[in-house]
Amino acid sequence: MRFERSGGILLHPTSLPSEFGIGTFGDEAYRFVDFLERAGLTLWQVLPLGPTGPGDSPYQSYSAFALNPVFIDLPYLVEKGYIRKGDIAEAAAPNTGKVDYAFVNSSRNQIFEKAYAGFCASAEEKARRAFSEYKQKQSYWLDDYALFMAIKESLDGIPWFDWPDDIRLRRPAAMDKYAAEQEERINYHKFLQFVAACRWDALKAYANSKEIKIIGDIPLYVSSDSSDAWANPEIFMLDEELIPEMVAGVPPDFFSETGQLWGNVLFRWEYLKQTGFEWWVRRVEHNLELADIIRIDHFRGLVAFWAVPFGAETAIDGQWIEAPAAELFETLHERLGEVPVIAEDLGVITPDVEEIRDRFDLPGMKILQFGFDKAAANPFLPHFYNANSVVYTGTHDNDTVVGWYNGLDDEDKLKYHQYTGNAGADVHMQMIRLAWASVSDMAIIPLQDLLGLDTEARMNIPGTLAGNWQWRYLDGQLLSEYEAIFRNLNRLFNRSCRPEETENGATEKQPSESGNNGE
Repeated sequence: MRFERSGGILLHPTSLPSEFGIGTFGDEAYRFVDFLERAGLTLWQVLPLGPTGPGDSPYQSYSAFALNPVFIDLPYLVEKGYIRKGDIAEAAAPNTGKVDYAFVNSSRNQIFEKAYAGFCASAEEKARRAFSEYKQKQSYWLDDYALFMAIKESLDGIPWFDWPDDIRLRRPAAMDKYAAEQEERINYHKFLQFVAACRWDALKAYANSKEIKIIGDIPLYVSSDSSDAWANPEIFMLDEELIPEMVAGVPPDFFSETGQLWGNVLFRWEYLKQTGFEWWVRRVEHNLELADIIRIDHFRGLVAFWAVPFGAETAIDGQWIEAPAAELFETLHERLGEVPVIAEDLGVITPDVEEIRDRFDLPGMKILQFGFDKAAANPFLPHFYNANSVVYTGTHDNDTVVGWYNGLDDEDKLKYHQYTGNAGADVHMQMIRLAWASVSDMAIIPLQDLLGLDTEARMNIPGTLAGNWQWRYLDGQLLSEYEAIFRNLNRLFNRSCRPEETENGATEKQPSESGNNGE
């Protein structure tokens, strides 16, 4: 699918400022949308929005369908009358530029419980009806997810594969027992999903009203400790005792000499084919309700995936196993029509991956940072790009442009200087200009690169477990001069520059009740 020539920003909602320790779907998100509009930018790319477990990675979520409750803006719960203003004081925290996930998660538990009690006691009939309709519509994943979370809480958070055998194996008597014992807690988790979905729907509707599209992100794999793996073991490579046979990773690459051992459960593709890829169809359909465009992370794993024996210490001793990408995309097109997908085609890319990407007219990704090494014909240099692609200065897995440049050796810096005609001043702005000038239909930059931040603002270091996903920008960092810079670049390089009458800034609107399903 071809996309219009456009530009945007990569920013996960956790990185937004707020007075409560983490970015949310609240007022600051609306102000960020207003910034995009004034800058003439029409794309906002986010990372996966699901609930995270240990390590806080959005790519290791408890569900492929759920939203992370921490995105619920606490003042909204006060506004709805479910809690009092004083109830959220304990969650207040100054924005230090980092998320303290332990504090954020612990400070919200009691607040969310009070909000649920307040909803049950005082919600208007319209909101109750909307909640009931939401539960019915989303039951195909929500019932299992809410039960999974309730049981996990009752068992002190241990992974489902360490649960007692009766419930680990989903024996009917145990399922009935836990469902009865945890009935109220199950409804509590459904309530959190309902509120989070209402707030995201309203925010997305606001962005769309400004002609801004949301680019969502589907991790190819689900977490081993997820409601998906527990509730649907037949679609994963698990043995009769639900022990993984093989797990996910990638061979040695740019990021790691020993490869990356992710440990996710792998799909049993032959079984999925027999079901008409029903789980995947529902997953893509659900994500297209959350976003206008979806990026499939580790796209190459749909063509062939690196399978590592369970228990291995590194990913070196894995093997490639073919997957039915063509049949999957044919099914998606038959069921859902043309699917707006970006293929994350980075890493070890072989001709069969390129053939599937091109057969279904999917744009791939071009990373500018990858272009400036010692290879003379590096395909990540802009003069090799094709139009049906998305160019990035870097992604969430890269260092910032400033940090990357500072880490180059003299030979690679010289190549950068010669290619750009730049002696090293304002490297981040030069790279943004390269992206905007390229033939790629879409150009997207992490906000850190617009701000010219160094390595301390890096979002993730692949292969590491601690200290990632924490960066936040500070109040006052989004300067009006950035809006003018993008409007000028858009005019120069024909990237959806907005009409002249909006160039002096759009009228800022407060969060709207529209699109929030009556909640």
